[in-house]
Amino acid sequence: LIACLFFTAEEERRVRANDREYNEKFQYASNCIMTSKYNVITFLPVNLFEQFQEVANTYFLFLLILQLIPQISSLSWFTTIVPLVLVLSITAVKDATDDYFRHKSDNQVNNRQSQVLINGILQKEKWMNVRVGDIIKLENNQFVAADLLLLSSSEPHGLCYIETAELDGETNMKVRQSLSVTSELGDPNNLAQFDGEVVCEPPNNKLDRFCGTLYWKDCKYGLSNQNMLLRGCVLRNTESCYGLVIFAGPDTKLMQNSGRTKFKRTSIDRLMNTLVLWIFGFLVCMGVILAIGNAVWEREVGFLFQSYLPWDPPVDNFLFSAFLSFWSYVIILNTVVPISLYVSVEVIRLCHSYFINWDRRMFCNRSNTAAEARSTTLNEELGQVEYIFSDKTGTLTQNIMTFNKCSINGHAYGEVMDPLGAQHKAQPLDFSTWNPLADRDFRFYDASLLEAVKVGEPAVHEFFRVLSLCHTVMSEEKSEGELYYKAQSPDEGALVTAARNFGFVFRSRTPGTITTQELGKAVTYTLLAILDFNNIRKRMSVIVRNPEGRIRLYCKGADTVLFERLHSCCQDLMNITSDHLNEYAGDGLRTLALAYRDLSEEQWAEWAERYRGAEKATDCREDHLAAAYEEIEQDMMLLGATAIEDKLQEGVPETIAILSLANIKIWVLTGDKQETAVNIGYSCKMLTDDMTEVFIINGHTVQSVREDLRLWGGACSVGNGYSSRDGANWIPDQEKCAQPQAPPTSVLESISGEFALVISGHSLAHALEADMEQEFLETACACRAVICCRVTPLQKALVVELVKRHKKAVTLAIGDGANDVSMIKTAHIGVGISGQEGIQAVLASDYSFSQFRFLQRLLLVHGRWSYLRMCRFLCYFFYKNFAFTMVHFWFGFFCGFSAQISLDTGFWTAINHFFVWGSLTAYFTILFTMHSSVLFNIFPKQFHFLGSAHNTLAQPVVWLTIALATVICIAPVLAFRFLKLDLKPQLADTVSSAMGRLGRGGSRRSGYAFAHQEGFGELITSGKNMRLSSLALASFASRHSNIKYFLNKQTFLF
Repeated sequence: LIACLFFTAEEERRVRANDREYNEKFQYASNCIMTSKYNVITFLPVNLFEQFQEVANTYFLFLLILQLIPQISSLSWFTTIVPLVLVLSITAVKDATDDYFRHKSDNQVNNRQSQVLINGILQKEKWMNVRVGDIIKLENNQFVAADLLLLSSSEPHGLCYIETAELDGETNMKVRQSLSVTSELGDPNNLAQFDGEVVCEPPNNKLDRFCGTLYWKDCKYGLSNQNMLLRGCVLRNTESCYGLVIFAGPDTKLMQNSGRTKFKRTSIDRLMNTLVLWIFGFLVCMGVILAIGNAVWEREVGFLFQSYLPWDPPVDNFLFSAFLSFWSYVIILNTVVPISLYVSVEVIRLCHSYFINWDRRMFCNRSNTAAEARSTTLNEELGQVEYIFSDKTGTLTQNIMTFNKCSINGHAYGEVMDPLGAQHKAQPLDFSTWNPLADRDFRFYDASLLEAVKVGEPAVHEFFRVLSLCHTVMSEEKSEGELYYKAQSPDEGALVTAARNFGFVFRSRTPGTITTQELGKAVTYTLLAILDFNNIRKRMSVIVRNPEGRIRLYCKGADTVLFERLHSCCQDLMNITSDHLNEYAGDGLRTLALAYRDLSEEQWAEWAERYRGAEKATDCREDHLAAAYEEIEQDMMLLGATAIEDKLQEGVPETIAILSLANIKIWVLTGDKQETAVNIGYSCKMLTDDMTEVFIINGHTVQSVREDLRLWGGACSVGNGYSSRDGANWIPDQEKCAQPQAPPTSVLESISGEFALVISGHSLAHALEADMEQEFLETACACRAVICCRVTPLQKALVVELVKRHKKAVTLAIGDGANDVSMIKTAHIGVGISGQEGIQAVLASDYSFSQFRFLQRLLLVHGRWSYLRMCRFLCYFFYKNFAFTMVHFWFGFFCGFSAQISLDTGFWTAINHFFVWGSLTAYFTILFTMHSSVLFNIFPKQFHFLGSAHNTLAQPVVWLTIALATVICIAPVLAFRFLKLDLKPQLADTVSSAMGRLGRGGSRRSGYAFAHQEGFGELITSGKNMRLSSLALASFASRHSNIKYFLNKQTFLF
């Protein structure tokens, strides 16, 4: 209790390195985690408490207590206690099994080994024994045990590389850096003497923010998120590093973002609870009527029988007899809601779960993964889903980028045409015959582009030169000719790989040079400057000097910003390229425009002086740099454009279209960048050009977000466009109207929505506040599609909870990574995709499969059928029980309201069991007998082989019976179905017929293939991420003896 009070009151955290005694005073949480619900002591009371929250269980317990009173019970208590105990036991065993696996998972994590520095010696300790203030050592490919302050690393300048897929779902690597004052403490002896004290913020769930101060040697140093390694990350491409534990166990940001396991109950369960209450009221009414009848009968007629049929000793008047009769009839008429109802419901749900597990259409052959119903209680709820909350990366997409098409100097490449002009798929080009450094996994089909490279077209060569130079990719060459590219985004990796296969191979880089191999010839460029990317610029540039001494700026970025900075002579080429870009965007491809500018020595010298001044500025440094970049990136010459495909999973657009026809709203909640998420929204047809408005909310303050939400209403009346508060992302109607409007050709295009909403994570944090959440919800629910970008795992759960709380609708969350776990736990139904980001989402889910497209069949087939079957079963069950119970009610009028039963319970139960189990036994006995060797041995002439099928089918009368049955029973039904399909087709029939002609519709270029993080260009030019590589050293020493810095095989994927 004291610890809980401390945690709630914690306003700041103080951690002293290598001083457990000091840190224990604050009673910080240990590093032991517990996700289970029960333990040995609490299991029985807690589980029984949960089960008796079911109204029916409480009702049957009450009946059991009544049956223990002999004066009012005409039925044995055994008939109630056995089924009740059986139901409670089965449920308890299932809950215990689920919790056992949670305990097993917790123990596996808690018992992982970690190297902890204790008394100057590295000792192996279990994760659960790690304490706040300990210094631990991490090695390559190890999971981070707790939230650590990075102290030192084996890499230069205290850098290390981590993978954060467990936190935000991104598989790209990120870079972290220790403080320069601690980066030299790489030796355990030095670290043992480290006694710095960290004062920082209390535990919270914000993954992208950390604020603290390190006090050491009478100095203080600011700490940020770039200095932190969070639990759940994996150390990559770094030999080792040391970190100081700041947050442990439940205080870590990973656990702060993990939702609690919640007990999920379906609407059918809630309905049955309500029905039980109403039926119990009806039962009381029948009992009161019969009790009144008993009182009247005993008073008017019963006294005549007192001489030979006296009342039992406790009864001394007709009123008390009526009172006892009331409770007796409550027991007798309890069959109106028998306990077998809940047993039968659970059996039906179990069968429905097996139908899902056995569904061959939900089996993925590529991954050899079948669908799995991990919960048996939510099947009918699948048919009632109204909102789907989906992750993007790994759920809608494969997170695989491929270079698909390009436009160079007005010529489009990538479409393969036959001699008659029709498009077709050709064999992929074989690049290895003329380029030994080509990537064998690269696929491109248009041979004309390769021919243009071979014949030496200048524009084509310059195009691929831009791709090989203008990037922040790192190269790793383990052996001669074996290149491995490490890019901060898969987009850049795809572009550099494309240049590599067409003969412009990026080999290596140093802080001041870039070395390529152009058509077999090694060329080294001097890297003069990197004009870094950010979300405002939407472009990046490099300035290089070629071996001949010519200085040139190469730029790539979004066409909307690049076209504004082109030389006026490029107008005609820009118009042609724009047409190509519209075609690429219509195919859902991610586009970039490429340009260059020649610089004289004087221009470079003058600009470089201003650039260095901007770099050294102490106030508004970013603004000064942006102004310098803007100055030099003018009057550029257009080269062309690229088109990259972010491969969607198979069937995603069609699935979303069909679910939209079912009036199911889909919200995408992703940790990815806004431009990437919007692009995918267009690719999967969530966003279309038919929409009246796609509104972007990206305010950083409460006031700006509130203004954005209120501005939405006014923007809706403006007309078609692409609106944003600052106007930067607004595309006017004229541009949209300039494109020819083709009639809808597929079911995807026929779903024309009204509005769509795109909101960033920092804006969402304000929108979810109590005074604004209702306004945000109303705005979002008025849209056909909602995309939330850069959201944390906890924000995903909060969005789901918001819809659950206010809309009273059934929600479904689907994801594939650990960052989706809290969302999956919060939704009514959680679905896990067994993808490339681990199995955490699957373990937390209620259903799992390997492809998003299977969601359509899960909801519209299994969900709908399960709901219909359950409803029909309940109707029949209550009808049967009411019919059976009313017999006892009417019999009361003929037996003097004496609470006697008309049918002997034991006899009726025996008859039930005899016919149910007897029929099953007879069926299987006959079945196995007819296919056994017994009949063959006894009647070998009649049974020519094991089984009677051959003998039976040899009789003509059998075939005549089959034919008559087919004609009489099936033919009329088939004829009726075909006539109904032609004369009065349903929506499902229309959709099925339209699916055969699905095609891609036009979509606006909402984003661009450039998902970068600002700051990597500066890191490259500083040389902090470089270290010596033996292979690179030998290679460069022979070619360029004056180069002192060499490329490491490290990377930064962000």
